[in-house]
Amino acid sequence: MAERDDRPDGTEHGPTRKSLLKAAFVAAPAAALLSGAGAATPALAREQVQGGRSLEPTPQCDDGDDPTPPQMEGPYFKPNSPQRTDLVVPGHPGTALVVSGYVFSRDCRPVSGALVDFWQADDAGNYDNVGYNYRGHQFTGTDGAFHLDTIIPGLYPGRTRHLHVKVQAPNRPLLTTQLYFPGEPRNGTDMLYDPRLLMNVTNEGVGRRAEFDFVLNFTA
Repeated sequence: MAERDDRPDGTEHGPTRKSLLKAAFVAAPAAALLSGAGAATPALAREQVQGGRSLEPTPQCDDGDDPTPPQMEGPYFKPNSPQRTDLVVPGHPGTALVVSGYVFSRDCRPVSGALVDFWQADDAGNYDNVGYNYRGHQFTGTDGAFHLDTIIPGLYPGRTRHLHVKVQAPNRPLLTTQLYFPGEPRNGTDMLYDPRLLMNVTNEGVGRRAEFDFVLNFTA
């Protein structure tokens, strides 16, 4: 993942914080909270930008047991995933999930052209280690936004429900982390679970919508 040969060229920082926040709030869905969500999820980074504070970077997370883990992705990552924003596999079962958000630097600037690479289990909790089902990468727009259509991943032994993701700003270090769902019974027993990585999840029709803002550990 160190090389990003297919990233867009000539990317620059997106619009001002004020215009980004205005667009984000206008676009926010007015959906009911996912039932059984439990405790409040962390505030989205875009909601903290107004205060002009330095943002906390998104925590690292991997499937290893090292207390200070290097930039690892666990046993299920495959390089060279397709560039796409839709991971839904026609004919496969699963509850629809839309994941969206923004990528910021610590000084509250949206990161344009950032790599966002997702991979996850299917509805039965299995990973496709032969092909690229439920795997794909994309690049943020000029406003730092990303959008993913997928399904809610299934459970497998030893882990709570989660999405894997790598995020990398152009010419910056790679962040490997995982995103979690509120209200999951296994959140309390998974040793890798980190409440700072909870997505904001709401109902949307027969599916779900999740939001999360990544904050990368650099200033522009």
